[in-house]
Amino acid sequence: MPRRLHTLASLAALFLSTLPALAAPPVFDDADSLRTLIEQYNADERSIGIFYDAAWSENAFARREKLIEDGLARLNQVNHGELGRSARVDYLLMRTKLEADRNEIQQKRRQWEEMHQILPFRDDIVALEEQRSRLEGVNAERAAATLAAFKPRIKAARQRIEEGKKPADQRKAEYAAGEGPIEVSPVVARRAARAVDELRGTLRQWNDYFAQYTPEFDWWVSAPYNEAQRELDQYARFLRENIAGIKGEPDDPLVGDPIGREKLVQDLATEWIDYTPEEILAIGEREFAWCEAEMKKAAAQLGFENWRDGLEHVKKQHVGPGEQAALTTELTREAIDFVTSRDMLTVPELANEIWRQTMLSAEGQRTLPFAAYGPQAFLIAYPTSAMAHDDKLMSMRGNNRYFMRIVAPHELIPGHHLQSFFAQRERPYRRAFSTPFLVEGWALYWEMLLWDVGYGSTPEQRIGMLFWRMHRAARIIVSMKFQLGQMQPPEMIDFLVDRVGHERLTATSEVRRFIGGDYGPLYQIAYMIGGLQFRALRKECVDSGLMTEKEFHDAILRCGAIPVELIRMELLNHKVGPEARPGWKWDG
Repeated sequence: MPRRLHTLASLAALFLSTLPALAAPPVFDDADSLRTLIEQYNADERSIGIFYDAAWSENAFARREKLIEDGLARLNQVNHGELGRSARVDYLLMRTKLEADRNEIQQKRRQWEEMHQILPFRDDIVALEEQRSRLEGVNAERAAATLAAFKPRIKAARQRIEEGKKPADQRKAEYAAGEGPIEVSPVVARRAARAVDELRGTLRQWNDYFAQYTPEFDWWVSAPYNEAQRELDQYARFLRENIAGIKGEPDDPLVGDPIGREKLVQDLATEWIDYTPEEILAIGEREFAWCEAEMKKAAAQLGFENWRDGLEHVKKQHVGPGEQAALTTELTREAIDFVTSRDMLTVPELANEIWRQTMLSAEGQRTLPFAAYGPQAFLIAYPTSAMAHDDKLMSMRGNNRYFMRIVAPHELIPGHHLQSFFAQRERPYRRAFSTPFLVEGWALYWEMLLWDVGYGSTPEQRIGMLFWRMHRAARIIVSMKFQLGQMQPPEMIDFLVDRVGHERLTATSEVRRFIGGDYGPLYQIAYMIGGLQFRALRKECVDSGLMTEKEFHDAILRCGAIPVELIRMELLNHKVGPEARPGWKWDG
């Protein structure tokens, strides 16, 4: 074990030794008690997150690890043989979550090891806040001295980073111990800049607690605190702009953090996907080829030899300024009427009553160039008055009538709005296990099903549906290749523009979202992979005559946003043991 990791582990062990011992775990032998275990763990996790809220705190990592180990110990006491159909699935969900939480902390520690040299103030900020949390008071004079030391330490870190940017033969010949150059990649610089912002928030929280309430605190701390915050702010900008090259401009470089094959394999297992990254990539390429062939057929029906000309024809069918909200309302009502008139699933009256629309801001459209779903709201992307002229035209084309026609059911009913409605009312404790393979897979499954039942009755409508389906297949290709280190962001944009037909503005926004870190690395593949899983499950449940279509869809909604293989176990009443692992070969 590297020396630093050994030291961190020793500190964590010392910290954990001070925590009170738990009582002997009870034996669980029924579903209600297992649900109680899950709910208690989720509540404890939230409480620990609130209390141990100092950014990048080793004590927070260690406390979460103890919670995980205690959760595993309690889960091992469950009498699995006494569990019913749903409870067996709950058991596997809880075990998977605990293992995934443990992996997440290990990943955070690896990320910290890449940043610790350039964030020399982390330990001091965390220590100040954690002393406050433990109600130990504050020594204002000592705290002021700690803060006053930030400026020279940040200056030294910047100099080492600047030296690390130089070619090896141009660097200084000699350094004092621990003062050599530091080579910082744009990926690490971007992540570190975010960490500095988080640490600034932690320091602000500490200061706000004492300022104005502790008489001598302001006298000692006010000036060095303000200076420390300025230095931290400037340092974050230095890392973000000078090293990562991100300045908040439209032409900023796209900097992502690929996770590599080993972590992809681990994350796929966590999502109960029994396929390798290479197999997933092959599925994406196959689905893309199907979409391309169907696009050619639809374009030919419009008289175009090249399918891109047919796509261009569809993009021109957009509404003018001020008309987009009325269009999306019309298209949403059309989709709801289509599925309810055919009795394809249950749509509660309240679910149909409480959705609304919100227009996305220009800043929001930097990462959400198309419509999306927010809490009970259809988030509409359309040009704002302040946008550049060319950007306005691209946004209008990218949110045209026929693209939006299939987006409406994806985002609202029967898609995200309806599944969110059920998730809040049916087994809400399972929301802790939410996965995009269900959330996005369900919405994409409906796009596929609506295609199968003739929702696209004209060539223009089919091109609009195919554009999104091709887009989901392309997401698998570009995101998997990015995570595997086989494709860089500019190549991803070119693929979306040249092979899918995106506007460059929307393609850039999409890639920025793919790699920005706000979504998990598997999120972009979850749409089509989850949709294909549901298609395979439909064959087993509906095509076989085991369930009606409505029973199948309603049963899925009542299972919660959990991995599709576990929904399959529940619907088909599979007798699985406590050590069950992903094994469903749903493709083909």
